[in-house]
Order: sequence, then structure tokens, then C-alpha cells
Amino acid sequence: MHITRRNLLRTAGTLTATIPFLSDQRRANADEGPGRARPPAIRVGQIGVGHAHATKLSVYRDSPDYEVVGIVEPSAELRQSVSQHPAYRDVQWMNEEQLLNSKDLQVVLVETHVRDSLATAARCIAAGKHVHLDKPAGDSLSAYRELLAQAEQRRLMVQMGYMYRYNPAVLLLREFLNHSWLGEIFEVHTVMSKVVGGEDRTQLAEFTGGMMFELGCHIIDLVVGVLGAPDKVTPYAQHASLRDDRLLDNMLAVFEYPRATATVKTSAMEVEGFSRRHFVVCGTKGTFHIQPLDNPTAQVALSEKRGDYTAAYQELTFPKFVRYVADAAEMAEIIRGKKETQFNYAHDLAVQTAVLNAAQMPS
Repeated sequence: MHITRRNLLRTAGTLTATIPFLSDQRRANADEGPGRARPPAIRVGQIGVGHAHATKLSVYRDSPDYEVVGIVEPSAELRQSVSQHPAYRDVQWMNEEQLLNSKDLQVVLVETHVRDSLATAARCIAAGKHVHLDKPAGDSLSAYRELLAQAEQRRLMVQMGYMYRYNPAVLLLREFLNHSWLGEIFEVHTVMSKVVGGEDRTQLAEFTGGMMFELGCHIIDLVVGVLGAPDKVTPYAQHASLRDDRLLDNMLAVFEYPRATATVKTSAMEVEGFSRRHFVVCGTKGTFHIQPLDNPTAQVALSEKRGDYTAAYQELTFPKFVRYVADAAEMAEIIRGKKETQFNYAHDLAVQTAVLNAAQMPS
């Protein structure tokens, strides 16, 4: 997308970005233009309901780009716990062999517990299926590297479930970077926190990487997208809570680059943490500050007028952001050969390496 005046509205001194980020319905309408038939729906299935984001299946159910074949969950207890959730209602339950052998199945969403995700994704790749793999990409870098190598050899997609990749504010930030409007980037600062309590803390403590592994991975994906793989990562980790568990719940990592630094902060104790989640990029010619990340707004300062943007600080607002809709739409375009992925195997491997280093986990 190129920034043009028609993509901007100015109301009461506030710029409103009307960025045409991918939407399954808009894409479907484009495909159904005069003289065009809608392409056949892509057949998709899901393995697992144990991941916190597993209900994203509803995005694929609602999209005209996809036909949901069925869902797999070996645990009867988990199946029962989600049986009334709208995302799974009336979807056919089956075992993994049945799903992977379903006629014309092309894509599998891997939404298992993280401990099982890489092995599950590997079986899907071996069966010749594209994969949407929810975050983080397991705790074994060697296993993840092998998964990506097998996918590349078979020309299959492994789309990571990092939920801010298609955030409209992040898309606009990328446009600023592509135009070099922020100059030379020397600082990135970001925070991703919330309150986690009770049983959820115990479950997250399964991995030694704590909140950086569980939550910080989302913004590490963005940091690597802006600055690339870091030269060095220095982690700082605390169990700051009085709770009697092992969860590292107050974490910071410093990423070092030849001419820049980035800080990534994440905790399990911040009241109204969703509202303070932010991503700030500072360059020699401007600053782009996104806060909050969900349903985002941005404050942008420029050293001089750029396109429709003035110098000094201005506030930008965006359309309501619905997670994973654009991820699903872009995957459909890639599978249909309409575009190349924006996030290649090398990027995703660099992200996972940085995640494990920031979380003090062996890489």
C-alpha cells in the first residue's frame, strides 16, 4: 500500500488513517468483480484447542476464502471445555489422521499447547500442508530450524501467529520506514504486559522463559522487523510477585545493534497493561509511537513535512483492528500465488532466536 491523500481523513485536528489493510471480505469482493469468479475456497483444518488463541478458527469460518474441514483435539477434557464456544460449534471433530487425509486439505492451524506445537507442525509439513503455527515457535531452536528447512524444501508456508503483524498502525509504520521518513533508526522501545493470575501463572511457569517467552515474543517480532537480527541480547529476569510459583513475571531485554538499541519489557502484573502496550521507533528525522497496540492510536513527530503529515507531533487514529483477519487473508493470497510472503523463513528464525535469548532459554 502506498500512502496517498485519499487514504487519510482529517477530523478535529486529528489525522485518521484509513489504511486498506487486508480484509477477507474486501478481498473477496475484489475477487468477485465484473467477469471474475470467486476462486475455490481453501480447505483448512485445525489441530488443538489448548492454545490461548485457538478460537481464531472463527476468522476462517467467517471468511469466504476458506472452508473449514474439521478440528482435532485428542483430550476429551479439552474438547468438553470448549464444546459450547461459538468458534467450534457444529465443526466436525476428527482425529489427526482423518484430518491430514481429508480430500484437498491445504492448510492446518496448529493451536496445541506450546509443548506439542513443533512436533504437530512437523507432521503437517510432512503431509504436504501449509501451516499457521501459533506463537511462540516452541522451545527448541534446532527443531524449529528443521521445521522451516522441511517447509522450504516442500515450498510450504509456515505462518507464525504473531498478532500485530497486520495491525494498521504497524502497517503505516512500515510505510514510513520504507520511505525513510524517520531517518536512521537509533532506538526502539516497547512494552507488552498484562495481569496474569491463578492457574494461568502455573501453566506459564512450565517454560523457564516466563513472560518474555509467552508474551514478549509478539513485540520481538516487531523489533526484528524494524532493526533485523540483533548483534547481542542481554536479558534481565525477575520473579517479582509474592506468589509461590516459578513464573518469571517481570522481564526486560536489551537488544544491541551497531548504531541502535532496543528495549523489550513484559510483565504479568501490570494493571491495565493492555492500555499501556506500546511500540516506539525513534529515528534521526522522526518518531513513531503506537499506543495502545490493540485498537491502536499513534503519535508521530517529524522533522519536516512528509506527504500529508506535518512536522512536530500529530495524533493518528485507525480503523478497528480485528486480530488474524488480515493474516488469514494474506495466507490465502500467498497460497493462490498472488503475492510473496512478507515474513520469510530467515525472518522467523531470527525472531525465534531473539525470543529464546531474551527469555534466557537455550538456543
